[in-house]
Amino acid sequence: MREKMKIAIIGCGRFSPYFVPLFKADPIVEEVYVCDLKRDRAEKFAKDFDVKIIDTYEEVLASKEINAVAIFTQRFTHGGMVIRALKAGKHVYSSVPCAISVEDIKEIERLVRETRLTYSMGETGFYRAPACYLRREFAKGTFGRFTYGEAQYNHDIRNMELSFRSSGGDDWKRYAGIPPFFYPSHSTSMVLSAMPGVYAKRVVSFGFRNSERTDIYGTDGQNDYDNPFSNEAMLIELSNGGIVRICENRCVGWTAPETYITQFYGDKAGYEFSIARHSLSHWRDDDDHKTVIEDVTDQLQPKSLVELINKDYNEALKKVAANENFFETAPAQPTDRVPKEYESVHNGHNGTHHFLVDDFCRAYETGKLSPTNIWAVARYNIPGLVAHQSALAGGKPMEVPDLGNPPEDWEVLPWDKR
Repeated sequence: MREKMKIAIIGCGRFSPYFVPLFKADPIVEEVYVCDLKRDRAEKFAKDFDVKIIDTYEEVLASKEINAVAIFTQRFTHGGMVIRALKAGKHVYSSVPCAISVEDIKEIERLVRETRLTYSMGETGFYRAPACYLRREFAKGTFGRFTYGEAQYNHDIRNMELSFRSSGGDDWKRYAGIPPFFYPSHSTSMVLSAMPGVYAKRVVSFGFRNSERTDIYGTDGQNDYDNPFSNEAMLIELSNGGIVRICENRCVGWTAPETYITQFYGDKAGYEFSIARHSLSHWRDDDDHKTVIEDVTDQLQPKSLVELINKDYNEALKKVAANENFFETAPAQPTDRVPKEYESVHNGHNGTHHFLVDDFCRAYETGKLSPTNIWAVARYNIPGLVAHQSALAGGKPMEVPDLGNPPEDWEVLPWDKR
């Protein structure tokens, strides 16, 4: 058994307050530190959560006490910071995305493989109820051979402005113009995680140039990425012959649900979702030319929302649009595997935070791989990076590099049980 974890939370922005209490509550964690470029933020965290402050990332990496880091900085910084941490011998929990270049993802994979340090990416899409449900049903053979799926992450820039302002200040628009497909894993993970070992082979992608937001998106210096697209869509050819459509939209008249699977079809069954209701269709046992459609909403939505759907659907839609079930879990999620110490700790992103922190801590303690290990998340992230290049090239089909499966002697923790 490894020594207790002493972890530094890097970045005291809008997201990390959900996670500091979880790391503090975990029995594997002995000490939690916080680090931020803005001292006042770190001081607020120290006061609110009773944690220690460490002034710089360089001090974190040089520390002989701290053996793990959790990175909650701006999305374009993750790759480089993870690489530095692994080289310094630290175990790493990283918020999404893994990195914004294929080269950095390959380097992270190399370092993890060589050092056997724990790396886990906090992909909330992996533990959302539909993803959990589809993993179980696909493993049972319910869907047969996968044929086609659709997923999207609709996050309008108006809903993201506060987050970018909090870290980017007056220059927030330069950071906000990051290509949507540099942040694809909320969508890709929900489909690909249902089919372990399956990966993207080729992509073709197109981007939408928004004439109303040329203050953020364009190629005349509006952003740091020379990115003209506010929205991007791709088709993926999978290694199992299936096809997936993924959309990442940053200028769209939609609030919630923001991360969801619309369709997931096999040759034996099909799943569909629309705003609040979830359906499963399959061939009838007594007549293989006819299908039965089952409403599986009660497995995939929180109990409070299901009750409202059955009572007053219009009111339920208002609750969905307001994202009021952000903190609630659904029966399809494996809530019984979460440590009892988490029970009184706030959750988020439809109840996914508890699973993600538990995965990282269990992987650290056991030396096994987190379900969202580098080999898994590379398959969620790399297709988007290649797809952005396809969109810039006007929809040119492009091959997607695959980093393969984890080493055969490195066991992956189960996602649905302890």
